[in-house]
This record gives sequence, C-alpha cells and structure tokens, in this order.
Amino acid sequence: MLGHLRDLLVAYALALPIGWDQEREALSAGLRTFPLVAGASCGLVLVAVALFGPRATAHARVLEGLITGIGFIGGGAILKGGDQVRGTATAASVWTTGVVGAAVGFGLYDIAVVLAVLKFLTLRVLRGVKQGLGDDPPRP
Repeated sequence: MLGHLRDLLVAYALALPIGWDQEREALSAGLRTFPLVAGASCGLVLVAVALFGPRATAHARVLEGLITGIGFIGGGAILKGGDQVRGTATAASVWTTGVVGAAVGFGLYDIAVVLAVLKFLTLRVLRGVKQGLGDDPPRP
C-alpha cells in the first residue's frame, strides 16, 4: 500500500509544476487539471497491475483506454476562432501528463521525470520564443 501511495504522490508532484505554470498563464487547464490527470492515470495503471499482474497483456488495453480518454479531455482545450486555433499545446500537455502518470504507475520513474521536465521546459522556454516571434500574443 505504501508503494501505491508513493507512486500516486510522485505522479501528482511531477504534474504540479506544469499545472502551476499553466495556471499562472491563465490557460484553460491548470493547477487542478494536470495533477488530477497524472494521478488518475497512475491510479488506473496501478489498478491494472494489481488486477492483471506485472506482465499482463491487458495492460495494453488499459493504455489504449488512457490514450483515448486523455485525448478526449485534451481535445476540449482546443478552440477554433476564425482562422486561429488555440489550445493545442494545452491539449498535448494534458495528454503527456497522462503518460507521466502511467509511467509512474508502471514504475518507470526515469521516463516520467524526463517527460515532466521536458514538458515543463518546452512550455516555459518555448512560450517566450513563440511570443518573441510574434506567433503567440502575450496573455493578459
């Protein structure tokens, strides 16, 4: 049980800085969404491992469901107005957060940490680059 609690807290903790950064930028998904997605994805994988064992082929079906479900949630962040589409980075971030949680659930902490760090850096650093290019107006 303590191992499961540790995994859920690690998934939550890895997603928290990303959610905080998104919240600070007043984007549609933020401080609550990202940790919830990571924790839920981790929890779903932990349940699958507990039910089917550590090497079950049923894990593929669980991951398929996660990919679809998280994609659906992320799709809600995409907005089209006229010739502009906004929210694709948020949608991709939500989906990646699900992968971070799933990786923690499977005990693949190295993958989870690298994904979380790369996602945070991509959102933080490249947001400034995109604004500098004039492709992304600053947020109010």
